[in-house]
Amino acid sequence: MQYLSLTQISLALGDKRGAFGSVAPFDRIDKEEEIERTRKERLIEKLKLHTVVTHTRTQKELALATIISQINCSAEMDHLMQRNISLVGVRMKRSQSVSERVVESATNLWDSMLLWLKQVFNQHVWPLAYQMFVLALMTHRVLAEGLIRVLDWRPVPDSAALKDVSATAQQIDIRLQQFCYWPAQYLTLHRRRRDWESITNSHPEYIRFFNSLWLVANDVIIGIAVGSFIIENADFVAAQMDGLIGTYSIQGLKHTIKWLMDWPGGLKLNNELAKFLGELFLWVIDYWANCMLSIRPALPHITRLIGLSSFAGASLPISMFSDLISLLTIHIYSFYIASARIYNWQLTIIVSLFHLFRGKKRNVLRNRIDSCDYDLDQLLLGTILFTLLFFLLPTVAVFYATFAGARIVIIVLKAALDTWLACLNHFPLFALMLRLKDSRRLPGGIRFELQDTPSALLSSNTRSGQPHPSQSAPTSYIKLKSIPLPLTQTFAQYAQLGQRLRKHYLSPRVFLCLVSGQFVPPIHRKNLYSLQYSMLPVQRVGISELWRLLTAGQKEKKSEINGLANGHLPNGMPNLVGKRSGQPHGKSKPGAYWWSK
Repeated sequence: MQYLSLTQISLALGDKRGAFGSVAPFDRIDKEEEIERTRKERLIEKLKLHTVVTHTRTQKELALATIISQINCSAEMDHLMQRNISLVGVRMKRSQSVSERVVESATNLWDSMLLWLKQVFNQHVWPLAYQMFVLALMTHRVLAEGLIRVLDWRPVPDSAALKDVSATAQQIDIRLQQFCYWPAQYLTLHRRRRDWESITNSHPEYIRFFNSLWLVANDVIIGIAVGSFIIENADFVAAQMDGLIGTYSIQGLKHTIKWLMDWPGGLKLNNELAKFLGELFLWVIDYWANCMLSIRPALPHITRLIGLSSFAGASLPISMFSDLISLLTIHIYSFYIASARIYNWQLTIIVSLFHLFRGKKRNVLRNRIDSCDYDLDQLLLGTILFTLLFFLLPTVAVFYATFAGARIVIIVLKAALDTWLACLNHFPLFALMLRLKDSRRLPGGIRFELQDTPSALLSSNTRSGQPHPSQSAPTSYIKLKSIPLPLTQTFAQYAQLGQRLRKHYLSPRVFLCLVSGQFVPPIHRKNLYSLQYSMLPVQRVGISELWRLLTAGQKEKKSEINGLANGHLPNGMPNLVGKRSGQPHGKSKPGAYWWSK
């Protein structure tokens, strides 16, 4: 698995660009990334034109990819020749006598029995077991396809699917997509063993396959530990959840609203408006508290359900907890929407009345501010309304800032849970282990190092046993080395995720929206699909295609077994290795199985 590569190995499938689409206003991020990508490509093409000396590429430069492939195959060729060197120049042995055959048959009786049992297993037991496994796998694939279609069903073509709004549905969809893709991945890797293993086309698939298997195994192990704890302490966990919900989302919010109704921090707010808004929000909180009392007896059962789901992996209870937070804080979300709408309306009216106060108005057709002549009663009424709304603005702004802060805390908590899910699902653990264990199995390019000529000559002559000549023609020694894949490329998907989160939440536009009272939606799950589905194809393998792959593998295996039983190689050549060495069929030397490659 050590090989050279001219380009950096890709840990993610490259069919994600524009595959999932986006929704407003998040499509702006996709457009900006596409513009930046196009600008860099144009800049690279311009840099290629700025060269001091222009020369045509030589034949060796054009054949560099072929040379690298030959270098990759050289180690396997050497290993194959070393295993079969004993077959070169072997003399034919004389035919054995009857007594020698009887002695050899008695000596090899146990080996012959094992060989016969193996042939019986391959011809009778294995086909039946393989057929049953294929039927079970296809049944699972049909059920998974039906559930995936339910999770991806959209009532209206442009509406959101269930996996777009629920973290649990998305997690189930990811696991089902992985289970549907694993058989095709395994067959691809299994087919590689029958060809040259040094061909590097399937090495990224090898890393993706075992990385996903390793992550799922770790996820299940962690989930079993977490689920066992939750089930054994279901009542305690339910009580803690009830206490946290009541303390922070109900009682804590009540205390905060009552504090806002009574000049918070020394701010002299409008008492009547603060009392009206406070009583309105308190009435909604009391109604929500009564709803929570009705579902409180079901919390232990919900906790046990979350614990049972942990046996499918720790990612499933985390996603369920994320959805549970969204449901239990829906009243805070409604408070934020209502206060933001009131604050934005009031701010917009104040700006319009300020233009009226200056004798101007906004021209919506030309998108500019024009002068306007107002009557005296219009100016008087506009001034009175401007004064009233301006002095009432701090009261509304305080309530809006409180609920906006609570909403930001919830968004940060859900973003932390989504990041945890991304690490459990797509952390490049297997790639990092390869990077630490043997970086040559994770190539990121090649480089040439110019060696010191005297020391290179001395080491070469020392190995060959020749004396070092005093005078020799000047020779340059260049060493070819593999460049390990950099960590920035290994974590490229996470860098893209962090960049998208930064552009969405830490941009000046978001700050302006918070100040002006405009709605700041959380980042849509479609904008995270490039990471969540980075190791999965956009078009999953269909049921008929999977059946064709499985049945084709069964036919190849069956033909190989029949060929071995008849003394032929898999490609139809007669098995003359045993005859050449003077031994009976099936009793050749271990190195004689050269056709396994």
